[in-house]
Amino acid sequence: MMKSLRQDWLSNVRNDLLAGIVVALALIPEAIAFSIIAGVDPKVGLYASFSIAAIIAFAGGRPGMVSAATGAMALLMVTLVKDHGLQYLLAATVLTGVLQILAGWLKLGALMRFVSRSVITGFVNALAILIFMAQLPELTNVTWHVYAMTAAGLGIIYGFPYITKAVPSPLVAIVVLTGVAIFLGLDIRTVGDMGKLPDSLPVFLLPDVPLNLETLKIIFPVSATLAVVGLLESMMTASIVDDLTDSNSNKNRECVGQGVANIATGFLGGMAGCAMIGQSVINVKSGGRGRLSTLAAGVFLLLMVVFIGDWVARIPMAALVAVMIMVSIGTFNWASIRNLREHPKGCGSTRARPGAAGNRRRRPSAGAARAHPPARPGRAPAGLPRPTGCD
Repeated sequence: MMKSLRQDWLSNVRNDLLAGIVVALALIPEAIAFSIIAGVDPKVGLYASFSIAAIIAFAGGRPGMVSAATGAMALLMVTLVKDHGLQYLLAATVLTGVLQILAGWLKLGALMRFVSRSVITGFVNALAILIFMAQLPELTNVTWHVYAMTAAGLGIIYGFPYITKAVPSPLVAIVVLTGVAIFLGLDIRTVGDMGKLPDSLPVFLLPDVPLNLETLKIIFPVSATLAVVGLLESMMTASIVDDLTDSNSNKNRECVGQGVANIATGFLGGMAGCAMIGQSVINVKSGGRGRLSTLAAGVFLLLMVVFIGDWVARIPMAALVAVMIMVSIGTFNWASIRNLREHPKGCGSTRARPGAAGNRRRRPSAGAARAHPPARPGRAPAGLPRPTGCD
């Protein structure tokens, strides 16, 4: 117990706290944007990002992974909010959490063992491309100052680690570019232009909806969809963070943790969310490894928007665009392009393979070894298919 506590919370305190600040700064404009997509006030997405990140830090099964309000979940809420309003969205968020906890208790997280590596690679690459494309609106029909600031941000992000790695380079880029924009009085788009930041802390509230079967008929289809999409994205992201950190996650615990976080979020006036691959990559690239980094991201986000919102609102979007471009470059699996040339067509299929469920290959018995001696190099044993080059 104490060993796990030290490993998850106290083994990387300084880097976890600094990484949490970087993630919090990157989360603010995204949470506002996702709120706008869902058709709700920006504070709904910001409160959700705070509460989900803070709670998943304790309840989740993947230390270092960041969960918050996401675009995929926001898109699924549009019709419900438009037809029935915010209160039904809060009720749907609570029910989403209940369904996710049920999935964790049924150990559905173990099904991720059957997802092939090619599927995960495709998911990662597609998300990296989407992250990059999401930055393009900030780079079109703008002045040359924006391009200069973005290029300077990328230069700091990739160049500063050669000077020192004591401070995450994305944090340095955000601070430096904000100072330059304020000092020079540049007329460029800032975080404050995305929407109004809340000036109060979230409070506990019960969704104001009738407790009857009609309400359940309205919110259940949305909640079921949110639960499935949220868990799929969270499980995929957990696998990616596993690879980045060379460690393992408890996916059934993550299912339950996502559910607990969404239930609490619904009672705090927030929208449903799930794991975010972009923010998780930022966290890992900035040195975050433990649960403290995820907690710090949520807490710093709330403190920033409530207590120093006037300063946060002046952060240039160009600085955050540079950070997200770094994320898209770092997320894309560039080796997969080389593999496409090396492997023949059809190798991307997700056919079943021996050991796909995680079972180790058994050593053959002595009798079996005598009955089936090793084949000569380049030749398959009798009765077995020749290798295709896909494995």
